[in-house]
Amino acid sequence: MDRKFLSVIALSIMTLASCTNNEKPAAENNPFFSDYGTPFETPAFDKIKNEHYIPAFEEGMKQQKAEIDVIIKNRAVPDFQNTILAYDKSGELLDKVGGVFFNLTECLSSDEMQNIAAEIMPKMSAHGDEISMNPLLFEKIKYVYDNRHNMNLDDQQIRVTEKYYNDFIRSGAGLNDADKETLKSINEKLSLLSLQFGNNLLAENAAFKLVIDNEKDLSGLPQSSIDAAAEQAKKDGMEGKWVFTLSKPSLIPFLQYADNRDLREKIYMGYVMRGNNDNTNDNKELIEEMSKLRLQKAKLLGYEDYASYVLEANMAKDVPTVDKFLAELFEPAVKVAKKELKELQEIAKDTKVESWD
Repeated sequence: MDRKFLSVIALSIMTLASCTNNEKPAAENNPFFSDYGTPFETPAFDKIKNEHYIPAFEEGMKQQKAEIDVIIKNRAVPDFQNTILAYDKSGELLDKVGGVFFNLTECLSSDEMQNIAAEIMPKMSAHGDEISMNPLLFEKIKYVYDNRHNMNLDDQQIRVTEKYYNDFIRSGAGLNDADKETLKSINEKLSLLSLQFGNNLLAENAAFKLVIDNEKDLSGLPQSSIDAAAEQAKKDGMEGKWVFTLSKPSLIPFLQYADNRDLREKIYMGYVMRGNNDNTNDNKELIEEMSKLRLQKAKLLGYEDYASYVLEANMAKDVPTVDKFLAELFEPAVKVAKKELKELQEIAKDTKVESWD
């Protein structure tokens, strides 16, 4: 699926019949359907509510589908303006709401947000596949790609044309109908598995709390970290104690400054073992299933493995190049690491240096 995050523009909304209770119609109250009215058009988080997301997603998909239909039905000879640029500009509302929602689900989720994601992700996956595997749209993009050097395009326009053509190929536009259906199924499964993976990490983060009730265990910590931990404890109903979490502003200062080594180990292990605790939030089976699906997807698209599929669109281009780079880096890096470990061990004296030190 191709997700383009472009600049925000004002979008018109449909006029709805007035409500008898004098409340504004839902569309008029949805901040995604108009300019935010904020400096630099940053998201109006104070106005955005959970009930706004699904209507905005659905309207965004509807608008982009209409925009794609305009490209397809245009009888003019395909060129950069009516095909590549028109496609590039499509889906702005979808990008607008997605840019807010998916960033929030990564860091500030809730059960309701997760339910919204579970409902919308399969729809988004199907919507993206419908566009990227549309044979009529791809035919027009391919025409521009095949004739890009004969259309008086500048270097940037040629690069954009090549990028979108390759994006469509990598998204399955060149597959036969049966393989397209297989790829759609894989993409839907991967979208849901990725969502569950992230939800599990969020749940693990939320479940871990390092509670300190002895002020001596705060030794070494800066006052700002101590104050933040006291505020977190108050929020959690444990006023008079200190609560440290796995969020980076809490975790990093604790690992860097806390004198209590056992507590440093506890919070460090809490962080690195997220999703690997053999509980309901365990990610091991998800990782295995995602790896199998990614391999299946790569082979379907003509690649030996998923790494080859991913690297083709990156600077390294292929697995041997990455392996060569890592091999050249490994020996000098290990040499420096051993030297630094020796210096740290001299400071630690009889205590073996561990990761939480």
